[in-house]
Amino acid sequence: MTESYVVAIDQGTTSTRCIVFDRRGRLVSVAQREHHQSYPRPGWVEHDAAEIWNNVQRVVPRAVAEAGIGPHQVAAVGIANQRETTVLWDRRTGVPVGPAIVWQDTRTDALVKELARADGADAVQRRCGLPLATYFAGPRLRWLLEHTPGLRERAARGEVLFGTIETWLIWNLTGGPDGGIHITDVTNASRTMLMDLTSLAWHDELLAFFGIPRAMLPAIRPSAEVYGTARKALPGAHLAAALGDQQAALFGQTCFRPGEAKCTYGTGSFLLLNTGAHPVRSTHGLITTVGYQIAGEPATYALEGPIAVTGSLVQWFRDGLGLIATAPEIETLARTVEDNGGCYIVPAFSGLFAPHWRSEARGVIVGLTSYITKGHLARAVLEATGWQTREVVDAMNADSGLALESLNVDGGMTSNNLLMQFVADVLEVPVIRPMAAETVSLGAAYAAGLAVGYWPDLEGLRQNRHRAAQWAPAMDPARVAVERDNWQRAVERTFGWIRER
Repeated sequence: MTESYVVAIDQGTTSTRCIVFDRRGRLVSVAQREHHQSYPRPGWVEHDAAEIWNNVQRVVPRAVAEAGIGPHQVAAVGIANQRETTVLWDRRTGVPVGPAIVWQDTRTDALVKELARADGADAVQRRCGLPLATYFAGPRLRWLLEHTPGLRERAARGEVLFGTIETWLIWNLTGGPDGGIHITDVTNASRTMLMDLTSLAWHDELLAFFGIPRAMLPAIRPSAEVYGTARKALPGAHLAAALGDQQAALFGQTCFRPGEAKCTYGTGSFLLLNTGAHPVRSTHGLITTVGYQIAGEPATYALEGPIAVTGSLVQWFRDGLGLIATAPEIETLARTVEDNGGCYIVPAFSGLFAPHWRSEARGVIVGLTSYITKGHLARAVLEATGWQTREVVDAMNADSGLALESLNVDGGMTSNNLLMQFVADVLEVPVIRPMAAETVSLGAAYAAGLAVGYWPDLEGLRQNRHRAAQWAPAMDPARVAVERDNWQRAVERTFGWIRER
């Protein structure tokens, strides 16, 4: 019998990857291609959606070829994508209507403030689970409709389609202008501010509040379901899953039970906690979102705490200050001292995300004395990630009524042993890194494989999980309490820096 495989397309913020996985969840081959980052104005971040689609058409056949398999051996294809990035395109030609606006983009800041004062603003978060913020796709879509002449009229007639990146890719993979399927999954729909969290459907009052024509919206589908058959890139393959990248990582980490959580440590960091079959409405500054949905089953919800600056703080330490030559050197430098010397760095470079949501905050370094060396600064850089993680976990415990028992981690920063030990120390729970590093892609593959019966059930996926490393808390709880108090006082000093004039 010929062996079959599952293919994952991981369309990220800086590149597109295609990974082939076998039945044990092991990586067989990978192909990757970066795309251009455009910054036309301060705070603006754009991608070329056509370039991203072209890259998908290159990396998918290459990964399959490098695996030494044929298209007939691909059981299913799953997609994980950068979330909230907003794409509009012409239904007839398939040509994007302007650049894609990336999730990091803050051009909607003034619009969001205006919307926050509008009638009905108080009901938005209750319905969609998201605070009014520049982070999400709905305000970007509203901005495009207002700033592109004639676009709203075309959208109302259904001539222009909206989607996040997975919608754009599925539409093109299934034929584009020639019969392409226009869908999104529940995890990505939950990031638009337009979907009702309970009904998992576009909500009329939310559409009216943001002024979005329903005709331009995709149909909402489960995360794991056979959507259709690919006609391009990998003709004949079943497209069977789509998840936003952080939800894909939750799935790839096999966090299938309420109370299980993962944190992906990258440029920013994203901590998600599985809260089960009912949404938990946050009162502590977190996002209520859909974790995943398998076809025929209720949705699984999650609380999410996005942290804006973690790995990018190390990059700033390297490139902005020039104190290290490579990112891994920060651990060596931080180990030259025993502690932070009383110095704390709060990296509110463009405000603070969860649990504070203070857009006017700006970064600070506090506790400076002549005693402080670059080693202390290096340690303070790493500790900033640990304390920001603790803030989010405290909020999750308070919102969910669940006490975190351990934290599953992934992402580039998890190779830093000093950082991971500090995270375990300040959380006072074990921190666990799995053998499989590519948890985002693996989550998309797992969901697609489940949809076609390649894997039998969720427990079968857990059997593929193997532990690569674990860090146990070792810091005196009394010291943790003192350091936490110092961190909180440092955070308070970032507030109110940018004042409206």
